[in-house]
Formats: sequence, C-alpha cells, structure tokens
Amino acid sequence: MTDAPRMNVESFNLDHRIVAAPYVRLADRKQLPAGDVIVKYDVRFAQPNVGHLEMPTVHSLEHLFAEKSRNHSDRVIDFSPMGCQTGFYLILQGEPAYDEVLGLVEATLTDILGADAVPAANEVQCGWGANHTLAGAQEAARAFLAKRDEWNAVFAPGAEPRA
Repeated sequence: MTDAPRMNVESFNLDHRIVAAPYVRLADRKQLPAGDVIVKYDVRFAQPNVGHLEMPTVHSLEHLFAEKSRNHSDRVIDFSPMGCQTGFYLILQGEPAYDEVLGLVEATLTDILGADAVPAANEVQCGWGANHTLAGAQEAARAFLAKRDEWNAVFAPGAEPRA
C-alpha cells in the first residue's frame, strides 16, 4: 500500500485486498531486551472484508486452541482473536520452523474436532461464559483443515504485495 503512510501495527500495512484465506503467515518477530525472541503468526480463517467468524465461534476457538495447543508445544505464549473476526494471532517463544508451526496448528485443530466441550466456558472461568459454540468452532476448524495444502499461500494468485 504505497499510498498510505507506514503504520506501527504490522497488519495495518498488509493489503487485505490481495490475501487469500485461509493461511498461516509469519507476521512479526521481536527480539526482547534480554535476547529472547518471540514470533507472531497470522492464522487467517476467513477472507478479509468478505467473510468473518461469528463471535461465539471466535470465542470458542480461542478457548479451545489456547488450551489444546499447549499439549503440543511449550512455545505457545498466546492465541488471540483479531477484532475483525477473520482470524487469530498465534504468539510463540523462539523461532520455530514454519513446518513446526503448521504442525502445531494442524494438531490443535484436529484436537478441536474431537473435543466434547469448550474448556472454561462458564461464569467462573470466563467473562462471557454463555457466548460459546462448540459446533461453530468445530465447523471452522474442519473448514480450515480441509484447505491444509493452501496454508502457505498468503496472497491470491497473481497478486503481489507492494512495498
């Protein structure tokens, strides 16, 4: 987006018109003052400005992924929903290989398909415990997994990001 001023937030500099969801994209890398590295992945479920996930689905995916991903990796720091409801940010410690990240996402979404409840979906453990849908989360996970071979293609065919 050469016409717009450069923004501080990485995703605000991404031309959302030329991406092709679903995908898993390295969005940021930070080296902390003590030398530790964290990385942020854009895990995009829905095509920006075309579709979105309903909030109960987003909320349930957040709970399920946050809980189940930690069974597969001790690198997981956070799994946070995007306000636009099109995806999530997966924040990891260190710099895992891209294939390792894809494996983590795949294993976790597969676990979600086998879940029989949304963890912590109650008034004690959640600020809006009634706003969940296991079926919606599983449907979104199933759709994302069905396009597994497309996860590394961030941009629509023929679309080139502009510097």
